Amino acid sequence: MIALVLLVCLSAGCLAQRPQPCESPPLLTGSLYVSTQSEKLMAYAKYSYDALRQRIRLREFGSYENKSFHFDALLLYKQGVMYKINYRNQTCCKKRLRMDFHPLAIPKNASLLGQSVMGSSSGPGQGLLVNTWVGELQTKRGPAKYMSTVTEFGCVPVSTLFHSSKSGWVVTSFFNNVNGLVDPQQLIPPRFCGDAQLEEEDSENPETFFSLF
Repeated sequence: MIALVLLVCLSAGCLAQRPQPCESPPLLTGSLYVSTQSEKLMAYAKYSYDALRQRIRLREFGSYENKSFHFDALLLYKQGVMYKINYRNQTCCKKRLRMDFHPLAIPKNASLLGQSVMGSSSGPGQGLLVNTWVGELQTKRGPAKYMSTVTEFGCVPVSTLFHSSKSGWVVTSFFNNVNGLVDPQQLIPPRFCGDAQLEEEDSENPETFFSLF
């Protein structure tokens, strides 16, 4: 009888430990690196992420088609606007943001590819337990495949591979993540943006760049 009870408890424990799709912390600060399979885009960015009020700040630099760029943008999804900020010139461009906000999360229909340890499992603190998920998303441009890796504890993003017919494979690596907003002011438009007028969209809508993330 004791053996049967012990067997049931062990079985329940194994079932409870199976990773489940999860949602990342609603407030995050950190850095990320993005590159495309075609090598057209390589960018490094610092980000602030607020899923509660649907705000994202990206301060990035990199190269696109062998041309270097610097981009500082504040995306306010609830207001439907994006501010392109230039602190050097104290100028601000305000454009319409037509994308929906998608929180950092593993979709509920994702399939678990596996669980692994980044680093070493030989001793305490030498490794990080992560889960890797795969699936397919339906986008406006058609189906897109993804493979996302998050930490087992906390569901903090580690890396994402995203594939579409237009961009090929796009790799995003997250690092130096901090749970919370290190500087909440980063998610508030600077004072010199107060007089910015909503501009008409041009032929190359800058918001589409953020679909890479």
